[in-house]
Amino acid sequence: MVTNRLANQQLKVVIVGHVDHGKSTLIGRLLYDTDSLPDGKAEEIKRVSEKRGTDAVEWSFVLDAFQAERDQAVTIDTTQIWFSTQKRDYVIIDAPGHREFLKNMVSGAASADAAILVVDADEGIQEQTRRHAYLLSLLGLKQVTVVLNKMDLIKYDQDRFDSVAKDIKDYLKSIHLQAGQIIPISARQGDMIASRGEHMAWYQGHSLLEALDMFDNKTAPDSLPLRFPVQDVYRQDSKRILVGRVETGTVKQGDKILFSPTNETAIVKSVEVWPHDAEKTEASAGESIGITLDQKIFVERGHVGSHDVDLPLLSNIFQANIFWLSHKPLKVGDSLTVHYGTSEANVTVQSIDRVVDTQDLEQTAQAAAVERNAVAEVTLRARDLVPLDSYAKNPHTGRLVLYDGYDIVGGGNINMDRYPDQRINAPKAKNIYEVDSLTGYNERVMRNGHHGGIFWFTGLSGAGKSTLAMRVERELFHRGYNTYVLDGDNVRHGLCKDLGFSPKDRAENIRRIGHVAALQSDAGLVTITAFISPYQVDRDRAREAAPQHFHEIYVKADLETCESRDPKGLYKKARDGEIKDFTGIGSPYEPPENPELIVDTQHNDVDDCVAQIVSYIEKTIKVDIAKESKKQDKALHVS
Repeated sequence: MVTNRLANQQLKVVIVGHVDHGKSTLIGRLLYDTDSLPDGKAEEIKRVSEKRGTDAVEWSFVLDAFQAERDQAVTIDTTQIWFSTQKRDYVIIDAPGHREFLKNMVSGAASADAAILVVDADEGIQEQTRRHAYLLSLLGLKQVTVVLNKMDLIKYDQDRFDSVAKDIKDYLKSIHLQAGQIIPISARQGDMIASRGEHMAWYQGHSLLEALDMFDNKTAPDSLPLRFPVQDVYRQDSKRILVGRVETGTVKQGDKILFSPTNETAIVKSVEVWPHDAEKTEASAGESIGITLDQKIFVERGHVGSHDVDLPLLSNIFQANIFWLSHKPLKVGDSLTVHYGTSEANVTVQSIDRVVDTQDLEQTAQAAAVERNAVAEVTLRARDLVPLDSYAKNPHTGRLVLYDGYDIVGGGNINMDRYPDQRINAPKAKNIYEVDSLTGYNERVMRNGHHGGIFWFTGLSGAGKSTLAMRVERELFHRGYNTYVLDGDNVRHGLCKDLGFSPKDRAENIRRIGHVAALQSDAGLVTITAFISPYQVDRDRAREAAPQHFHEIYVKADLETCESRDPKGLYKKARDGEIKDFTGIGSPYEPPENPELIVDTQHNDVDDCVAQIVSYIEKTIKVDIAKESKKQDKALHVS
């Protein structure tokens, strides 16, 4: 038995594929051929095989840990087994193929660095083959080798191999996966596993063992930004030690560390390991350590330490590509718990954006529910801001698991492409002081005869925001009110001309407008804004700039109606791929959660909508001059 295992060179490889395509047999034979079985195990398996009357050794019995599995001839739980080559140590994860045990397959694949997809050379691609391959893509496993097993049953036919290999390549390409190699094998006979055998001289590629040694070891990604999820806080003598595993990057004594989501910072005073090593001053990805800080700050389990550059995003909303495992369909409004790293968050399903049939890759947009074993793209909203990494940027921290109570109901990865970072950084400028005006707000009210206000029009492009804003401004002006419109297109010619339409730039655009509108309302203007402003969090932040003056008005019309109007031809360009991140097509729109006013332009004409808005604004800003004057005189008299 091989005992020379190099833990620092360990690679985790998950074995997946359709039930009965020979995964367990493959692993058993691989262990036998590499002399990795415990003493006496091979003889035991041979005796059991003879007793059961099989015509060859059943190497699958090596991993079938439960008697129920032998009786049913199906693996029901993930099994991990270790073996070594001259290059490194391996952890092989045998994942169940039967659809009833996909939960275990997901948990096995989620921790793997690479995958082997097993396909029966005779049967070819089956339902579970597609499903498992899609899961590998969903979980972000890019290192995949395919083996076409049971070549002995088709008499090692090269034409059949070529035909199935082409089908596999085509399917993997359609789900954005690429097999590093496709290898013909016979797990039962041992062809092309550890040795090449004598039956496939026509195949000039690598054996499975050679292919395994060609996988890149990506278990210690030191080059990625530091992520140190806090597992616990220990108190040892006078020390307060933050304990966890360095998932990516490196941390060393003297580093300045920022903890999310609190944004508190401190200097690493020491790096602690057990047993104690006074020379230890630095730790890399994959190491479980403790750190002490130069000052006491609030840090608890689930907080994430990083350097003060390349921070995780903070958001209370994010998109996830998930695989749903529960018998109970997932629906909009459902409450779940998300686990990622050492963190967890209570979330609500805000929308089901897309459901994918893994058999034929047919997609359903805005589906009503996600059924068991389906793949979906969903938007989740948390109660609080949580630190998140997109899987595309950091695969080690971008995976998540979904729980309903104590039950695992789904898994997948995080996608932050469509949502902005909500982290509010401290101002970069110093020595800045607010200056109080000598002319107060109430004086302006008395002069103008009305209050200032911000009337924030939000809605999809084509809903009618700009049309209504200009008409309402004109009507208010004729009635003697001081008013002005801030329109989305107009401000991008000047104030926001440096911004694009990424989530980050959209957030900055609304931040700037919110502060300009706040200044104008303080000056007594009736400020009307016409912006798509797709994210609720950005509109809430605009409200915070002047909460006493802010009114959110939802200009309501559905996507189909807005697209049929398409006054600027933008929807057509978005559908043609000329405009990326266009709201409603490539980027989400979040309808207001609790607007002060809803104006339905889909079912009402422009005049009715203008009248509705003007009436609301007048009731809000109108002032009884005589009554207001008496109130101010009384206040002066009391003072």
